[in-house]
Amino acid sequence: GKEVVIANAVIAIVTIGGQQLFSFFTFSCPCHVGQNLIYGLAFLGVPALILLILGYALNNQTWRLVTGKRSLEGQTTPNQLLQCKLVCFVLCSITGRALVAPVTWLAVTLINGSYYVCAVSEYAPVHYYEGNPNITASEHRRILAAIPCSQLVPPELTRARDEVILLLRYQSQVAGWLLIAVVVITVFLSYCLASCFSPLSFLHFRYWSTYVHNEQELFDEATDQHSRLYAMQHIRKFFGFVPGSENVKEIRIPSLREWQAISGLAFLKRVDAEHYDYSLLHDWALRGSVNGKYLKTDEDP
Repeated sequence: GKEVVIANAVIAIVTIGGQQLFSFFTFSCPCHVGQNLIYGLAFLGVPALILLILGYALNNQTWRLVTGKRSLEGQTTPNQLLQCKLVCFVLCSITGRALVAPVTWLAVTLINGSYYVCAVSEYAPVHYYEGNPNITASEHRRILAAIPCSQLVPPELTRARDEVILLLRYQSQVAGWLLIAVVVITVFLSYCLASCFSPLSFLHFRYWSTYVHNEQELFDEATDQHSRLYAMQHIRKFFGFVPGSENVKEIRIPSLREWQAISGLAFLKRVDAEHYDYSLLHDWALRGSVNGKYLKTDEDP
C-alpha cells in the first residue's frame, strides 16, 4: 500500500542521511596492514546488521508472530499446512520491510566507496609499484595499506595511489549499483508473483486492504475505550470514585495493607483457563467485596 511505500522511502532517506553523518564524524581508516580489512568490513557490515535487527524489532508483525507461541504448544490447529504457509508469508513480509534500511546502508556505502577502498586497498594489484624492484613483498603491502591516507604515501607514488583509488572506487560503485539492481528486480518479481497467486481480483484486494486497515483502527479505539472503562471499575473500588467525576460525595481511604497489596512488581497472573489478572490493582479488585473507611467530601477533614 501507499503507507508502506512512504514508510520505506522515509526509512531509506533517514538511513542515507545517517550514513553520511556516520562517515563524516566517525570513519577514519587506520591505513595499517591487517587492520584495514577488519575496520572497513566492520563499518560496512555491523551497522547494516544492527539496522536489520532494528527492522525486525520495530515491526509489530514480528511480535504478533512470536508473542504467546510458547504457551500454545500442544494445542492443535485446524490446518497445519495453511498455518505454515501463513507463517512463511508473514516472515517474508517482515524480512522485506526489515531489509530496507540495511540494503540502503550497504548500497550507499558501496557507491560512496570510502569503506571499500579502506578494506581492500592492501590487496590491490601490486604491478603499480614495479618501478622500484628493491621493495619487498611486505613493504608492498605496507604501502598499499597506506593508500587511503594520502599523507602516508611517498610523493613519487601519488599518481599510482590515485590510479588505485580510482580502480577500487570503480569496483565499489559497480557493486553498489548491482546490489540496487538485484534488490529492485527481486522486489518487482515478488510483487508480480504475489499478485499472480492472489485469490482476489484487483478491486477486491483493494477493498480487503481498506477493510483490514479500518478494522485495525477501530479495534485500537475500542481497546483503548474498553480498557479505560474496565480500569475505572477497579479504580472506583479502590478510591471510591471515578476520575473526572463531578459532585463526588465521598471518597474511600485505603488501608495500609491495601496500599501494600497494589504496590510492587508482579507478572501477568492467570486466574482460570480463560482469564488473567493484568495488574496488582486488578487482582485486588477481583478478590471480592472490600470494606473500608469512607470520607464525605463536603465535610471538613
